Amino acid sequence: MRYEPVIGLEVHAELSTKTKIFCGCSTAFGAEINTHVCPVCTGQPGALPVLNKQVVHYAAKMGVATHCRINQLCKSDRKNYFYPDLPKAYQISQFDVPICEDGYVDFEVDGEPKRVRFERIHFEEDAGKLLHDEGEGTVVDFNRCGVPLIEMVTKPDIHSSAEAKEFLETIKTTLSYLQICDCRMEEGSIRCDVNVSVRPEGSEELGTRVEMKNINSFSAAVRAIDYEVNRQIEVLEDGGKIIQETRRWDDSKVKNLVMRSKEDAQDYRYFPDPDLVAVEIDDAWMEQIKSEIPELPQSRYKRYIEEIGLQPKEARIISDAFDKACLLDEGVGMNRVGSKTIANWILSDISKYLNDKGIELKDTKLTAAKLVDMIELIEKNVISGNAGKKVLIQLFETDDSVDAIVEKLGLKQVSDEGAIQKLVDEVLAANPKSVEDYKGGKKNVVGFLVGQCMKASKGKGNPKMINQCLNKTLAKL
Repeated sequence: MRYEPVIGLEVHAELSTKTKIFCGCSTAFGAEINTHVCPVCTGQPGALPVLNKQVVHYAAKMGVATHCRINQLCKSDRKNYFYPDLPKAYQISQFDVPICEDGYVDFEVDGEPKRVRFERIHFEEDAGKLLHDEGEGTVVDFNRCGVPLIEMVTKPDIHSSAEAKEFLETIKTTLSYLQICDCRMEEGSIRCDVNVSVRPEGSEELGTRVEMKNINSFSAAVRAIDYEVNRQIEVLEDGGKIIQETRRWDDSKVKNLVMRSKEDAQDYRYFPDPDLVAVEIDDAWMEQIKSEIPELPQSRYKRYIEEIGLQPKEARIISDAFDKACLLDEGVGMNRVGSKTIANWILSDISKYLNDKGIELKDTKLTAAKLVDMIELIEKNVISGNAGKKVLIQLFETDDSVDAIVEKLGLKQVSDEGAIQKLVDEVLAANPKSVEDYKGGKKNVVGFLVGQCMKASKGKGNPKMINQCLNKTLAKL
């Protein structure tokens, strides 16, 4: 029998607020353990929470970007469970009236369009973190307690690990475009739980689902899904029955292990938090949120293919990176150089520099205006393409103008016809054998001679003029 996987995801994203969701403690990553804490986020008796308005704003922003219905009147609820990293023994979350419902995102897998629907997006506080040290015991770090999250819960619309990975990539780029999450997976900024079931192909009935936790990267999600799908199929083929449970993914061993039987909503005994008032987003606030949504990656991807003529892979590289997409659009908007030329610089030298340095565009000094200035100088034959590469490095690292860098490095091309002719004559006189080879029909020596001219000019000669002058002079011989 052939089986179809049915997959739903619960994606948690840490919001880029400076303070926690219900108190004024810092959300900065990497602090000494238990230093970003206070009576509120450690659940001390008598401490009262106050909701961070920015959290509501960011959650609604993600909802608008993913076509959700925004509940402009919503509330906070207590989700009750006991665990060592949850000092209050409950988590403040949202239950029956989340801030966002019924959205979707579109993406492609191998050129085939896909749509995954959202059941809900809600805000909540994060729990702390257990730090295990073999032989030394376990330390509870409460720094992460109260860090604001949005949880995005999908409907079971995903049917392969490849679809899951593309969906997660789409969520990541959307968060980055909205600038509401730093998307640093190595710091736990995006995490996901995976719900997997299988059913006979053609069946509409859902199988028993198993939840997997401890998935810390998109590639780990792929491995975890593939493993669990195969495990469930083996159980069913052997005549067994799938049990609803929560399993822990161990990426180093590429397997999962049972953690506990799966809880249902009633096990958490949700009830409205008595210390927090209802949240109301008025129409003016809603309009402000909508006005902050930029053109999103899928739209830019299609536009770059249709209007600029980029290949799908090229369009994806730029549209997936908000800073690169803004650099391209701002440069194109100046109407001074070709859009494809700007894109080519972004895809080649700019991307290489950023990858080699392990940084993002926003960490550099490069601006669209300066990039366009540099390209203009190349197109006007003031500097060569190779000189442009040297200028670009300076644009990343200094505040100097393009003209100042060209002057400082002495990169202006020699484009004077008389100077070029003199250079060509000197190179031909110094390479009589190449001249004889040319006369004998070996036309490919022109490339060598151009190189010699560029070398003699210390890279400052205009290569196009040198080529023309060489061919003209050789033809006369």
